[in-house]
Parts: sequence; structure tokens; C-alpha cells
Amino acid sequence: MAKRGLFGIFGIFALAVVLFFSFSVPSEGGEKVYMIGITQIVTHPALDACRKGFIDQMAEEGFKEGKNVKYDISSPEGDMSLAANIARKFVSQKVDLILSIATPTTQACYKAAKGTSIPVIFGAMTDPVSAGVADSWEKPGGNVTGCSDWMDVGTQIKLLMEICPNTKKVGTLYNAGEVNSKVQIEELRKAAPGLGIEEVVEATANTTSDVLSAINSLVGRVDAVWLPTDNTMISALEGIIKVCEDQDLPLFGSDTAHVDRGVIAASGVNYYTLGRESGKISARVLKGESPAVIPVKRCPMTDLAINPLAAKRMGVQVPESVMKKATRIVEK
Repeated sequence: MAKRGLFGIFGIFALAVVLFFSFSVPSEGGEKVYMIGITQIVTHPALDACRKGFIDQMAEEGFKEGKNVKYDISSPEGDMSLAANIARKFVSQKVDLILSIATPTTQACYKAAKGTSIPVIFGAMTDPVSAGVADSWEKPGGNVTGCSDWMDVGTQIKLLMEICPNTKKVGTLYNAGEVNSKVQIEELRKAAPGLGIEEVVEATANTTSDVLSAINSLVGRVDAVWLPTDNTMISALEGIIKVCEDQDLPLFGSDTAHVDRGVIAASGVNYYTLGRESGKISARVLKGESPAVIPVKRCPMTDLAINPLAAKRMGVQVPESVMKKATRIVEK
């Protein structure tokens, strides 16, 4: 029994050594190797672009994968219990920094890292104050800051009205459990009356399996549909697009990556650029600045993508005046 207990102690000690060297070993030249956890709520092009922009910028800042950085990239694919587990895993590993992409994952990482010194830098988060992870945009406080994908909803709806000027009723789909979506829907309600829209018709879906019934509930009740940057809706975007094509119901997005997948148009931020901005902030933190006093960055809405073929499939023709303003035209 004594031998068995002794072996058990040695086993625990060996495991601790393995974990220590897995996450704390210096590089061959003796340089510190930073462990960075990256988590995004789901896999889709905009969030993937944000992650790539972050890694590229970090390399430019001197934090290079395979040299002095190790990345642990994990996606819960919309499962919030898994998102919490991933966040706790990063904290237990004592990573040097967490990049959280999207609001739900940032909330999970904020909760897991609370009371620790681990900085959480977010990308593609709409409103960190409403989400409860920052005290203010100017001085976030605590160990969380980052780069927001805040979009001016009024600008996006103006685009919809330029293409579909006779629109009186706008439909929208969102997951009421996503704080980022609720903020955008509130902005839509505020902007609509001043743009000639008489009614905003809302449909909600808690999971991707609920999305088809939600979009079908809008058919015949609205003149056009606008989607916020809602992770649940975007995960089921192809199904929404098919219904809109079958019903000649114009569909607009809030992220230019949606246009590549088949919505008519969207104005918004460039998510690769957003990721690079998150990388700049992360480099500042790793070099000694406190995230508590680094203001949350808002990326400007510089992109306008239009898909004239998608418009045709939904019974709409994009005016030439709008086409001329596009920064990118998608033809598929």
C-alpha cells in the first residue's frame, strides 16, 4: 500500500511537470513563450477573418506562433456550456492572454477570468458595457478590453431603403438571448421611423433549429428583412436565404461576409481589420499596459458589399447609383 501511494504521488508530480512545461517552457533561445487562448462562439467567415487578423497582427508586433507564442484555438460552436468550459480551461492553464471573439464567448471568459490577472481581449463584440464586461467604453476597468464591431444600424437601413425604396415594414430575426443582438434591435427600432419605415416586425429563435420557422413567420408580413450580427441567425443563414429567394423577399445583412453567402447587400466593418486592431491592443497588454485603462476601440464602417445576382434571385434590381458606391461586388 505504501508503494502504491508513493507511485501515486510520483504520478501526480510527473503530471504537474508535464503541464508546467507544456504551458511555460521558454523557447530554445531562452525567450518567454506566451500561451494565448483563442475562442470564438461559432465558425463562420467573419469571425474566422477576425481570428486571422489577430494572429497576423500579433506576428507583426513580435509575437510569432512557433517562435514565442503558442495558440490554443477552441470553438464551442454555439454551445454556451462548452463556451464556459473552454474559458475555465484557459484560466486553469494560466494562459498569458485570452482572445474572445463575439459577445457570448467574451461573457464566458470574463466570468472565468474574474479575480485573476489574465487579460481578456475581445474582438467582434457589439456593446461591452451592455454585456456587463466593461465599466465604460473609455475606461473598461478590470482585465477586459478590446475592439467592438459596433455597426450604425441607421446606415445599414438607409442602404436597404436605397435598394428597396417602397419598404414600409421591415422584418428582423434574432436570438433574444444574445445581448449584442438585443442592442442592435433596439437601434433598429429607434432608426426606423426617421427612415420612412412604419413597422418593425420581429421574430426570435433560440437555436439554429428554430430559425426556419422564424423566417417563415415573416413571409407575407414584411417588405424586406434585415439581419443583425446574430451568431444564431448567421449559423443558419443559408436556410434563411433559401426562404427569401423562394418568396421574393429581399434580405439584407449587417456584415459584408453575409453578402458572399447570398444576401443582397451590407455595409459594415472589415472583420480582418477588426482582428488586427484586437492584436494591437493585445500586444500593448503583453508589453505591460493595463487593459483597465485601454479604451474599447470602435472600427469604422468602411466596407459596402453588394450581390446583384442575389438581388435578382429575390426579385430586386440594385440601382446603378448604389452599385457605384460599393467597395466590393459579389457575383455568385
